Amino acid sequence: MKLAVLAALFGSAAAFAPAQTGKATSALNAFESELGAQPPLGFFDPLGLLDDADQERFDRLRYVEIKHGRIAQLAFLGNIITRAGVHLPGNIDYAGDSFDSFPNGWAAISGPDAIPGAGFAQIVAFIGALELGVMKDVTGEAEFVGDFRNGALDFGWDSFDEETKLSKRAIELNNGRAAMMGILGLMVHEQLGGELPIVGPM
Repeated sequence: MKLAVLAALFGSAAAFAPAQTGKATSALNAFESELGAQPPLGFFDPLGLLDDADQERFDRLRYVEIKHGRIAQLAFLGNIITRAGVHLPGNIDYAGDSFDSFPNGWAAISGPDAIPGAGFAQIVAFIGALELGVMKDVTGEAEFVGDFRNGALDFGWDSFDEETKLSKRAIELNNGRAAMMGILGLMVHEQLGGELPIVGPM
């Protein structure tokens, strides 16, 4: 009995021992100083997507992360705003259906009270046009992955010093990551039903 208690104590103490760190991979060495590798997680690649990756692969994944983060920020904000009762004025179609006559969230595009199929097709076509012709580096002037100013938009970016630019880019990455989790949470809770603080009934 004493031996079993002693073994249990040693086993529980081992849980608090410092983790053994293996030799860092080449991917970790290559990308651990990239923008976005910041506290508390640092360089976080649990699926090993960057194992033996080159800079081109990293830039592609960063581009996808930024794009999805921007879309998620718009989706999350749009979900919260419409659930608060703010809708576009006027009608969504010639039949006289107002924007606020349709449900919020996922139910607006799927379900018995969803927007008409032609309206959904217009949304998809508009997003496709943005993806193919607008939301990319058209002129080749991008300073970094995800820079879609194309020599037209600036908003004072060129007046910032390098430290401020890096800070703002890191803030966008973090906000995009949070928004991706946020919109996923809202979509899951909408399917589960119930009510959320601030958001209200799902």
